Order: sequence, then structure tokens, then C-alpha cells
Amino acid sequence: MPRRAPIQTTEFADPVTLRVVDIGVDGKAVAQADSGKTVFVDGGLPGETISARIFARSKRYDRAKLVSIVAPSVDRVAAACAHFGVCGGCAWQDLSYDAQLRLKKKQTIDALARLGGFNDVTVDNPIGSSDRFYYRNKMEFSFHRDSEDPSAVLSLGLHSRERFDSVFDVTDCRLESPRVNPILAWLREYATAQSLPAYDKRLHVGFLRFVVIREGKNTGESMVHLVTTSGEFPDARRLSEEFARAFPEVTTLTRSVTDTRANVAYGELADIFFGPGFIRERILDHTFRVYPNSFFQTNTTQTERLYTLIQNYASLAPHERVLDLYCGAGTITLTLAPQCMEIIGVESEPVAIRGAIENAADSRVANARFIAGDVRATLRERKSEFHATNVIITDPPRAGMSPRAIYHMTDLGATRIVYVSCNPGAFARDAASIRERGYALRQVTPVDMFPHTPHIELVTLFVRN
Repeated sequence: MPRRAPIQTTEFADPVTLRVVDIGVDGKAVAQADSGKTVFVDGGLPGETISARIFARSKRYDRAKLVSIVAPSVDRVAAACAHFGVCGGCAWQDLSYDAQLRLKKKQTIDALARLGGFNDVTVDNPIGSSDRFYYRNKMEFSFHRDSEDPSAVLSLGLHSRERFDSVFDVTDCRLESPRVNPILAWLREYATAQSLPAYDKRLHVGFLRFVVIREGKNTGESMVHLVTTSGEFPDARRLSEEFARAFPEVTTLTRSVTDTRANVAYGELADIFFGPGFIRERILDHTFRVYPNSFFQTNTTQTERLYTLIQNYASLAPHERVLDLYCGAGTITLTLAPQCMEIIGVESEPVAIRGAIENAADSRVANARFIAGDVRATLRERKSEFHATNVIITDPPRAGMSPRAIYHMTDLGATRIVYVSCNPGAFARDAASIRERGYALRQVTPVDMFPHTPHIELVTLFVRN
């Protein structure tokens, strides 16, 4: 295997003029120098001429920082958020929404052709989000204190752009709902007053790690979930009482603990300070319990459109049997259940399976059942049980499906496979494998779940040849 050419990292003094020709899947501008060499820039939009300072060179490409916009794109708009540019999210806020959708469609087409060899598949225009701000039903915020600065105060907010070790105080985030901002301000003030130490990501010491806020957009219920290191929460009763008085609209306050060094807002549930420990959300006339660690699509309005599209592609008949892989808390499973004879959900996360079973009971769905287990192993071990499957729904994690999982899935001989993906690159790779196993890719529809970001969800249909 050839060695990758080393990257020379330095700060070159003189800015260079570049033409931006595209935006990559990571949101960075793809520019060209006069020499024709590719330069990746953090900033800049397609069609613009920019001034940038190169800070890393390699044989194949350079990397640069934006200095100024020489000739702006006609698609450039003013960013609405006060944190734009500092925050690591919403990187496309300065790009018109129509242009965002065009780019997401182009990136889907490019991934299918380049990584999957699909040069003749029609990709539908993306289904845009009706809410471009305040659309999320979940956000994760980090506690932080700079260990190298003794005078530093506690911060609670989001990570600075491309910095895992820097957090800025969020005062006006426009992703979830306006009521999130005063909750963050209150928790920041409370933690400071009580001298609760923030977790240090470098030294791996401290107590407060994350705040997760979840909202039921269609039910009005809301959850605030604290993630800390292990140990008793100091004066937990005081926290519960004062928080409940300050925010009576919050229906449950919970806490989980984790001592892992991984920077993820996930832990074992330790305390329910008040409320039931979950919230409910309603999707397509079904109500679902959402626990602190539940996977649940974060754009409620678009989720309803996504699930409607899945129903249309599945086109179920009353006599058909369905297999729902990576089913999570059973949201897709239960919305499809009224349209078929039987549907089975498979999921490796035990907490999600517990939620799926509870959701089925709450909805009085009798023809759905759930299996806790790894998808690949379950498909292999229960092949005889699944042999009568007519339709398969698969919604894997961002990395996609393993080759063996695809082999066992396609070996069942289902007439239709509806594949939902949040990663066009991983999907293109998997789609090529599914095609090799005797299926034709018939439909590809992008659904924009995350405005102002490079991310796009795909709903696709395979039909057995």
C-alpha cells in the first residue's frame, strides 16, 4: 500500500486568490488555485472568489483559512445566529436554503456514481424542511472550564468550531426552541454558585459533563437530562426544587453517570429528580416514549414526512410480513404495523427495545414484536424464522451495514427493501452490494432533516430482480 504524502503544516504569510467550485461532504469549500491545484477552505461558497491563507501543503492538495470574500456568491445570505462562525454547527447558515438543497442533491448523485457505480439512477429533488430554525427536538450541550487558566469561569454551551477542548457559552441558539437558552443560563449560574466542577476533557477530572434537552414538539412535554461522572449529586433536592420552580414547563429532570473518557453525552440512568423519566412525542397518530438515551429522529416535522415516504415505498399489503432492522424504539415499526399482517423489529440496544415494547403496548399494537440482538447475528441465527419476509426496512447507523449483514438480509429473498440512510457515501457502498445480490435500485429521495448543515437523509427503494 503506497504511503500517503506528508502534509507540510505552516502559516504562509501571503494570502492567495482562489475560486470556490464546490462544497465537500464535510462542509468545507473546495477551491482551485490558478495552478489548478485543489485547496480545501473552511469558508467560502460555490461561485465565489476568495482570499485565503494556506496553512498546510501536500502533493495533491492544500488547506487554507478564509481571509476575505473578494466576489460573493449570489446564493450568499446573512446568517441569523449570533454564534455563527464561532460555533461548529449550522455551517451553511450563510447559504440560501434553495442552494443548500441543490448541493445536497448533487452530493447524493456524486456519491452514488463515484462510490456505488450508479450512473443512471434518478435522484428526486430533496424534501425541504418547513422549519429552518427551532426545528430540533434534542440538543446536547457541554460543561467546560479551562484547566490551564486558574481565573477561568465555568462555561455551558457548544464546542467552538473544530475544537474538542473549547466550549463557548450559548445565549441564543436557534436550533431547538427559544426556551432552551434561559435553561442553559440558569444551569450555568446554579453550577457556578454551588461550585460544581466542570469535567476537564484533558485531565479527565471534574463532575458536570453534559446537559441534554429533549422536547416533544407535538405534545409540549420536555426533559432536561444531566450527564455527570459517578458519585452522589450534591444537594440534589435543592436542585430539583429550584429548577422546578424556575421552569414549571419542564416535565422531567433526570441524571445519568459515566466515567468513560469518550466525549459522548451518554451514561447509565442514575436519578430521576422529578417527573416520569421520559417524555412523549406523537408521530403520525402514534405516541412514543422517549427516554434520556433513546434514539429518536431530531426533526419531528420532517420525521413525519420521512415515515410517510417509507410507507409509500414499502407499499404494504394486509397479508405481508415485514422485518424492520435497526428499529430503535420501534417508531417505524409501529407506524407500519396497521398496514401489514406482522412486523418484527430488530435492535441491539436493550434500552431501545424496552421503549419499543412499551410503545407497542401504549399504542395497543398486537401484530408487532421485537428482538434484542445484533442485526447481523440475528439475521444469521433466525433465517428460518424470517424466511417468509416480504418487505425489509433497514435504517442502520451512519456507518451503514456490514457486508455479512447485507448478505444475510438479501438471502431472505424479500421482494422489496426500503433502505433509510443518513450517509450518502455509506449508502452508495451498501447499495452496490445489494445490487450484486439481485436487487435493482428504483427510488432515491433525499429528505432534509438538518437545514444549514451538509447532512442529508435518504429514503430508497430496492426491488428484487
